Amino acid sequence: MADRPGTILVTGYPGFIGRRLVQRLLTAERRDRLVLLVEPHAAEAARRELAALGANSAEVWEGDVVRMHLGLSGTEFKALVRDVVEVWHLAALSHLDAEPGAIRRVNVEGTRGVLELARAARRLRRLNHFSTAFVSGNRQGVILEEELEMGQRFRNSYEESKARAEVLVRRAMGEIPATVFRPSIVVGDSQTGEIDRFEGPYYLAILLVTSPLAVPLPLPGDGVAPLNVVPVDYVVAAALAIGRNPEAVGATVHVVDPAPFSARRVYEMIAARANKRLPPVSLPHRMVEAVLGLPLLERFSRQQRAAIESVNHLAFYNPMNLLRLLEGTGVRCPPITAYLDRLIDFVRKEFEKRRQHESEAAVEDPLDAPVAGSSPSEAP
Repeated sequence: MADRPGTILVTGYPGFIGRRLVQRLLTAERRDRLVLLVEPHAAEAARRELAALGANSAEVWEGDVVRMHLGLSGTEFKALVRDVVEVWHLAALSHLDAEPGAIRRVNVEGTRGVLELARAARRLRRLNHFSTAFVSGNRQGVILEEELEMGQRFRNSYEESKARAEVLVRRAMGEIPATVFRPSIVVGDSQTGEIDRFEGPYYLAILLVTSPLAVPLPLPGDGVAPLNVVPVDYVVAAALAIGRNPEAVGATVHVVDPAPFSARRVYEMIAARANKRLPPVSLPHRMVEAVLGLPLLERFSRQQRAAIESVNHLAFYNPMNLLRLLEGTGVRCPPITAYLDRLIDFVRKEFEKRRQHESEAAVEDPLDAPVAGSSPSEAP
């Protein structure tokens, strides 16, 4: 009876990581049914995407993690309680400019709702909860995977909400088999360079690659801090390998690059590929923000504060659990040197498409040209 097929539930589809996780789950040999919890406004698009993949074995259930019983009908929720064997909880609100109350509702109360299901599910083998390495907030130095509430201050509502959600998961670990994943900065696919949005360190990289200035901006601060980035395909591969490992029950895992380059070294490599040289001098933060407000550069400056913090934050994420649990799996984090060119090529092509789109929109209606820093309403 215990060996009968069950249900794998995924929240956060069709988000960037969730989309790739589902693609991997669909190609894996399995007997369990795959159910994707999708918000109603995105359900039809999710069904079309699955149909394009030929994913007849996946089902889209309309719901919302912040609502009672995940926004499902009583029949659907009872079916999950009866059959769910594995939960991948990726649903989160991560946009730094989102309203703090909305961030808390999705990230904290949404996790509380998923835990309600997990506690009631008698066949549950694993709850895989996606957090972030940045629950460490403003802490510096070596950050251990077991550490969470260490008196840190948070730099934004997202970091704080994910830390609060982790507290809830940890409290439930005595009742349910759970694993917490803490990715660092997730960048594009190491094979294609594809990324769904440009934020954080991508903004500074975009300035280096696309800036009309012949000489690039000096890096804010000294850039000696490690810039810990991980490609999305590695994050998914590592999570899948660890999420099925019985030794990972009760563990928190830093899904990070064990040997990151310094921020200055990364941006020197980006500048070199843009045929520019990163100036040896550094600029105070206020001066950088003023320069980013100049015409032609202002469009890239909305999230520059988060990017500047990233390249100057001396935090070292110890990956002891990661390395132990990945041993023998063949899954390893590629060095950024192995895929940086693909990231840059994708950025260049994407921004060329956006410039062309804005140019065409301006020709069609000169009085309705988009404001710098915005996109036409029909743009993705």
